[in-house]
Amino acid sequence: MSKKILEMTVSQLSGHLAAKEISAVEATTAYIDNIDSVDGDVGAYIRVTARQALEQAAEVDRLRTSGEELSPLAGIPAGIKDNICTKGIQTTCGSKMLENFIPPYNATVIDRLEQRHVVMLGKLNMDEFAMGSTNEYSYFKPTRNPHDLSRVPGGSSGGAAAAVAAQEAAFALGSDTGGSVRQPAAFCGVVGIKPTYGAVSRNGLIAFASSLDQIGPMTKNVRDSAMVMEAIAGHDAGDATSLDYAWPSFTKKIEQGVQGLRIGLPKEHFGEGISAEMKDAVLKAAAAYEKLGAKVEEISVPNVNHALPAYFAISSAEASSNLARFDGIKYGFRADVDGDVEDIYTATRNEGFGLEVKSRIMLGNHVLSADNYDSYYKKAMQVRTLIIEDFNRAFENCDFILSPTTPTTAFKLGEKHQDPSIMFRCNLYTVPANIAGIPALSLPCGTDSKGLPIGMQLMGKQFDEPLLYRAAYAYEQRGNY
Repeated sequence: MSKKILEMTVSQLSGHLAAKEISAVEATTAYIDNIDSVDGDVGAYIRVTARQALEQAAEVDRLRTSGEELSPLAGIPAGIKDNICTKGIQTTCGSKMLENFIPPYNATVIDRLEQRHVVMLGKLNMDEFAMGSTNEYSYFKPTRNPHDLSRVPGGSSGGAAAAVAAQEAAFALGSDTGGSVRQPAAFCGVVGIKPTYGAVSRNGLIAFASSLDQIGPMTKNVRDSAMVMEAIAGHDAGDATSLDYAWPSFTKKIEQGVQGLRIGLPKEHFGEGISAEMKDAVLKAAAAYEKLGAKVEEISVPNVNHALPAYFAISSAEASSNLARFDGIKYGFRADVDGDVEDIYTATRNEGFGLEVKSRIMLGNHVLSADNYDSYYKKAMQVRTLIIEDFNRAFENCDFILSPTTPTTAFKLGEKHQDPSIMFRCNLYTVPANIAGIPALSLPCGTDSKGLPIGMQLMGKQFDEPLLYRAAYAYEQRGNY
């Protein structure tokens, strides 16, 4: 039974739990046992909260036995990326700086999951402060791709993607600043969505780049993703960037198909740098959509090729500001050093931050300096406006955009360290959606010659998550890629 439980989607497991064919304790125990079995190799978790998870599961079973009406997510075991605050449970951001930080509050998304009696299995590994594309930049350990343990799972939400792919969580929450949900979802063969900016509260998400960060679910299939989004989306007065929008159901119209929809293929995403197998798989997906009744046309988003440098200028500037609070005085790590307050600051930040974080802080300070502000940060913001305008024009001629999620499939651990620019290019196709604040969803569309997952990306207008779920579900149900 444990194996069958692990193979179930959230939707399937929810049905069995509601029918009392499986108890929440049985489901939680199956996942905890599997974590014990495989996570020594995968490294998806920084911390497993087994005792608390079993207590939460027992409470779900008690409520269900008493006849209380429960959410479809009640009793579903989930993992949480370790930059999302959990009251009374260490939240480290994958960093020495916060190794012993215990938040006195929950992130809003955690409150919403707890209200629905989701069972939290633990906190998931990540690139330090969400800065990285491989999950090799965690202070604690690297995470490995369950499809090939010699390869990266992607990042920075690599622990979340690996946990779902390795059946160590029924679903997981990650965060996406420039592709950190979608890129690891593609590498690990799961579904990941970056919602419209402001759709999901960032209250309690430890900030990397505040104008780009978004929390999103990682799941086994499209319907599961829609179910989790229904739980976490919605306005939050505690987040000034949260959208006050009447979100419709993400699952109600999911089976309506794509008949008559217009799909745009951005020519900029099928040129130099993409692997032949990746290009072929996504173009086959486009042909599949045509057979399902959609119309596919080539489009252009001309300034999208400038998105990556603009992203690094903007995100690094915001990171340098956000991470200034970690100084060894208020909370978190403090270096053991004699001297004045400036000595404490210097030693703490030098010892507490890893190399990748230091590099981005330094870059952020550089682009914000008086001499460079106009040349770099201001120009990056102007490029951001051009990209937003490009997408607005593109959506006048199509309902959603189809592209690869990544230029290649997962590469080996350590393979890209000698040339960081190659690693940055992993986010070439994902960054534009963060720059523009639009929703984007990655789902599997095949495997390469090595058997590694290939992901494709659907992008829509702001608030078009229901349409993206329809389109993704239609393709997924077709099967056989």
